Amino acid sequence: MNEVREVLRRLELPDGGDLVSRDMLRALSVEGGRVRFVIEAPNPEVARHMEGLRRAAEGSVQALDWVESASVALTAHSGGSSGGAPPRAPQGAPQSAPKGPGAGEAPPQIRIGGHPTPQQGGPQPVPGIKRILAVGSGKGGVGKSTVAANLAVALAKEGRKVGLLDADIYGPSQPRMMGVSERASSKDGKIIDPAHAHGVTMMSIGLMLEPEKAVIWRGPMLMGAMQQLLGQVAWGELDVLLIDLPPGTGDVQLSLAQRTALSGAIVVCTPQDVALIDAVKAIDMFRTLKVPVLGLIENMSLYICPNCGHEAHIFGHGGVAKEAERHGLPLLGALPIDLDTRLGGDSGTPVATGEGVMSDAYAKIARGLIGGGMA
Repeated sequence: MNEVREVLRRLELPDGGDLVSRDMLRALSVEGGRVRFVIEAPNPEVARHMEGLRRAAEGSVQALDWVESASVALTAHSGGSSGGAPPRAPQGAPQSAPKGPGAGEAPPQIRIGGHPTPQQGGPQPVPGIKRILAVGSGKGGVGKSTVAANLAVALAKEGRKVGLLDADIYGPSQPRMMGVSERASSKDGKIIDPAHAHGVTMMSIGLMLEPEKAVIWRGPMLMGAMQQLLGQVAWGELDVLLIDLPPGTGDVQLSLAQRTALSGAIVVCTPQDVALIDAVKAIDMFRTLKVPVLGLIENMSLYICPNCGHEAHIFGHGGVAKEAERHGLPLLGALPIDLDTRLGGDSGTPVATGEGVMSDAYAKIARGLIGGGMA
């Protein structure tokens, strides 16, 4: 990855700096010999003049000996200032005019939200996706999004084609947890291109709004956004799509279950009694909506002191297992409180991408889902 950045630093912009120093590089990922990244212009006006720069960056990276393929996308902030004269192609870059329809034009702007369109019949499948699993919780703060991100990565490591949809419209966290920072783009202004990170295809409303912009919507707007994020994203062919639901039993959960054919739901909970009360409500919600509950995952089950090895059950002990047994559901896994898990989520590199106790724990849950035909 550092070698790619060094190559891009050599592409000096006529008005000063380069892609790295001007902070125009987004979502750089290296998977084997495949390199992907996004060039983000300050605004659409600047982006109109950057196709030559995009081609030059793609060609420079492709020329590296170990690179098998390089894919570079061009996007832009909406409504930002130009930040000076539009960048031109660097010295030595191809100068031929772009070819094809729409060449040289700014990327189309995508509008998110709005009331949903009517749908006939009951819940419908999403084309190309074999299974859709909802990851829910009765309350916030139990680590549901962390579990969803790491489980998606673990399933991908087991060879599954995995998607991850961040359905927490009010508090999207998957872009940070998965290390994705590029803005969502679209070639035609209708179909949204998803992001890719750690072997997972990912989409979040957080990639379509400014990071500090609050979402202040009523129920119909939420349902319209969910319809877009499921039906207007180029998910491709997936073995399983994990949907990271918001906490609670509200509009998003109801809309999703009524409109989308869900293969099952996973409920994440801590052993704390207060959390268990709400987890039971989540189980009841899924069953009322005719969504099979595949099992429970106990998160923050215990804390192991790294210095002395002492085990402390900070949030209680055995509560989730007892609740699972009472409802006739399997306990899919128990995950301890772990510093590396928190650090991985904050840095955009889920702990399941590496090796160790936590990675093994997520791998065990993933294999259990695969072995049971659920993923």
